[in-house]
Amino acid sequence: MVNITIDGKMIEVPEGTTVLQAARKAGIVIPTLCDHPNLIPYGGCRLCLVEIEGARTLQPSCTMPASPNMVVRTDTENVRTARKFVLTLIFSERNHFCPYCQVSGGDCELQNAAYHEGMTNWPLQPNYQTFSMDASHPYFVLDNNRCILCRRCVRACGDLVGNFTLGIEERGARSFLVADLGTPLAQSTCISCGVCVQVCPTGALIDRWSAYRGRETQVEHHKTVCVGCSIGCGMDVLTRDNNLVRIEGDWDAAINGGLLCKVGRFEPMADEQHRLVTPLLRKDGILKAATWQEALDAVDSHLKPGKDGVAALASTRLSAEALYTFHQIFAGKLQSDMVTSIEEGQTTAISASLADETGKPFEAHLDTLDTSDCFMAIGVNLVDNHEVAGFFVKRALPAGAGLIVVDPEPNPLDNLADITIKSKGLDLDILHALSGAVIQLGLAKEKNPAVLDTLAVYTEKTGVPVETYLAAAKSLASAQHPVLIYGKGITSKSPAVLKALVEFGRLTGAGMISVKGSANSLAASQYHLDKVFQLNGHQAAYIALGDDKPTQRLIQRLEKVPFLVVQASYTSQLTSMADVVLPVGLWTEQEGHYVNLDGHLQKAVRSLTPAEEIRSNEEVFNAIAQRLGFEPKNDWKKQLTQRVSPVVLTIN
Repeated sequence: MVNITIDGKMIEVPEGTTVLQAARKAGIVIPTLCDHPNLIPYGGCRLCLVEIEGARTLQPSCTMPASPNMVVRTDTENVRTARKFVLTLIFSERNHFCPYCQVSGGDCELQNAAYHEGMTNWPLQPNYQTFSMDASHPYFVLDNNRCILCRRCVRACGDLVGNFTLGIEERGARSFLVADLGTPLAQSTCISCGVCVQVCPTGALIDRWSAYRGRETQVEHHKTVCVGCSIGCGMDVLTRDNNLVRIEGDWDAAINGGLLCKVGRFEPMADEQHRLVTPLLRKDGILKAATWQEALDAVDSHLKPGKDGVAALASTRLSAEALYTFHQIFAGKLQSDMVTSIEEGQTTAISASLADETGKPFEAHLDTLDTSDCFMAIGVNLVDNHEVAGFFVKRALPAGAGLIVVDPEPNPLDNLADITIKSKGLDLDILHALSGAVIQLGLAKEKNPAVLDTLAVYTEKTGVPVETYLAAAKSLASAQHPVLIYGKGITSKSPAVLKALVEFGRLTGAGMISVKGSANSLAASQYHLDKVFQLNGHQAAYIALGDDKPTQRLIQRLEKVPFLVVQASYTSQLTSMADVVLPVGLWTEQEGHYVNLDGHLQKAVRSLTPAEEIRSNEEVFNAIAQRLGFEPKNDWKKQLTQRVSPVVLTIN
């Protein structure tokens, strides 16, 4: 620990803490523009200059490490003069006519810094050149006229996301922000994660929805969980007057550390699907508006007990509470033999079976990616799906981490990989070959491992050179913290493929992480909602779709069911086929718990109030249970642990 004195206050901080961090810990305000708590200190704006006893000049507090017995002054005449001079120079360039800016009035850090220093006018007359705006991107706008060249966005894109799309062209006063080599944002390598927009301190990067819709200081904040995939990213939903204003990453969230992808940040804002606002009941072949009592009476009259009575499917975007009540109704009370999730266990079933067989978890937690020095991605596309996990991988590569991609199809990570292995439909042989290569190199972490065949035989089967297998095996087995990341390309195949992957993980000492499906895939699996869906003479089907989207495959399989009930938020081809439609809220309109891919139980809160006739999924299930004459149990949390999970569950 280091003792440091700031403005007469003695502070004890860990070694390596910067002066700025120490000041923040003590509640002392030092203005800054280029610094961000989640970014590596840069020292570019010079607004955070402070006096340090014994130093010849003012020092940037964001990059200056605290040293024993250091004495710092943050509010002297020299410091105030320097800060005003820095701000004066910034205001003298570009278009900083604050009253006309979309983030003026409390949201702009530049404007707030000026007010903090008592500036109400420009000491220097602005003399700026005009820069073009880039409004090509579907989600946000880049205005270089508002940019202060703090490079927060550039650093966030590279250091946090690992995408390195943004950079600075030209020098001095002519410097400006670009994507790639001057490519319009819409045509660039931008992946629309939006972290650049969130870290921008001015109006240079703004999203298309919240601009000119009022101050950020006049919104309601709702810390909740994204249900776009099974990562379970923490997010902050900003609302005003029951309207969605903006979605931001929660910097304090343990899972994602503030990062979001476009699925969590922008797609909910751009949602233009048609909402269901009242129950619908088919009368004389036509769906017509009905009361809740009429709709539920119709459902009740067709829910017959017995294995061929009703088939039921639920979306894995539903809360754990709703999924458990759903299971109690259809598998318990109605004793149906076909109760499962819409995913049909494609991402979880064989993992759950292996955990059942071995009696213990075999997967690692997501934070393993932060310390890994070698990754192998097999059967998974981390660029188009579960993107935040992909960010963790990509940002580790510049520091020297290795990457191996095993995918029969072109994978967006191929161009970043050290080794790529391509062979269609032969994952089992590839994994056996990799295990054999580890053994041949003498790098196996297990004693007396079994050798199935020679590398030459597997090369003949797969077409992958022996040298490639040896290089991949050496890279993983020699790493200090290797990780194997797998997805549907493995979990949708035979159990033998997963077992071969687990065996390879044991030989190399690698951790294993499975990216699953939607938000509650793991919870659905723990409730045994993971079997393959089949209609075998069932007289009715109940589809708890929620705000999920039905696939064409599901729609086709339900075309001939005698009686169809759809519980949904949006109109779709599936609701148009239904005999009864029950309107339910979106993920922003209800609350509940979600178990993410590495077993953490998290609570989602309600951010918006739904229309009067819209109910939550759990409310609908409880209403059906009441008509069936039983009271569902509320031990959903306990039931999550009654089955061995592939990953250690963190259920508080």
